[in-house]
Amino acid sequence: MLLNTDLLPRLESLSLVVRRVRAGQTVGERRSTRRGSSVEFADYRDYTQGDDLRRVDWNIYARLERPYVKLFEEEEDLAVHLLLDGSASMDWGGSSEQEDGAEQNKWRYARQLAAAIGYVALLSGDRLTISTLRSSSIQARFGPVRGQGHTLRMFEWLEMQAAHGATDLNAALRTYAITGGRAGLVMVLSDLFSPSGYADGLTALAAHGHEVVVMHLLSSDEISPPLGGDLRLLDVETGDSQEVTIDGGMRTLYHRRVEAWREEIRRLCRSRDMHYLPLVTDCPFDRVVLYDLRRAGVVR
Repeated sequence: MLLNTDLLPRLESLSLVVRRVRAGQTVGERRSTRRGSSVEFADYRDYTQGDDLRRVDWNIYARLERPYVKLFEEEEDLAVHLLLDGSASMDWGGSSEQEDGAEQNKWRYARQLAAAIGYVALLSGDRLTISTLRSSSIQARFGPVRGQGHTLRMFEWLEMQAAHGATDLNAALRTYAITGGRAGLVMVLSDLFSPSGYADGLTALAAHGHEVVVMHLLSSDEISPPLGGDLRLLDVETGDSQEVTIDGGMRTLYHRRVEAWREEIRRLCRSRDMHYLPLVTDCPFDRVVLYDLRRAGVVR
């Protein structure tokens, strides 16, 4: 089980927020508790599994042979997109099947974050899509769905996902910007290890109108490798090897470059009005959801 059942009640009081109003979201509060004919009609959207059939406009269905759901102003939903980097480098640090502990495998950590955030989105009535990115495209997708009734199926889907191969983040994110659907809140969970880079792909998401949150996941031994001496390092995605000698000077240089890299990502995100959360997997993931995302203004 990705989430401890004791955590679920603590998540139920949360909701996801965006800084700017988008299509599908009403000015002011995102959703009202009002129902009935007194609520003002706003728009239509495609029917998705789990929608109330009473909201389907059957006249439009008869003409177009496609189901559309009526949206009312106070009921327009937030589109939430969770993008998981499914490359082999994410399957690092402990076991992907281990129980919660001080140090988590990156892939398990990413799926736990996705499960918790997805749970918040479903309870809030948001329109949730979760995608695993691999190679230059979307490898697997859950959703779009709305409603608490999809919670168990979401957990099961995340449990089944595996990390392997390589991901071209620029290409995969550009593809998602074009094909991922309505603009909303996009949360990218990745270690950002991609030879082609990531900047163009993140920029494409922002240009499409998404509010982007970059959750940069690294393990503690990637921040400070417990290695020394003459080594032959192997790239887990490409199989390429590199012989290195790690001494005190090399370790200091490595630390400086890691910090410079993270600062470079932070500057990129700030320049494009994105959120950047540098995360290390020895930090409990529930703290990220309950405190760090709240401090970043993504959760309230």
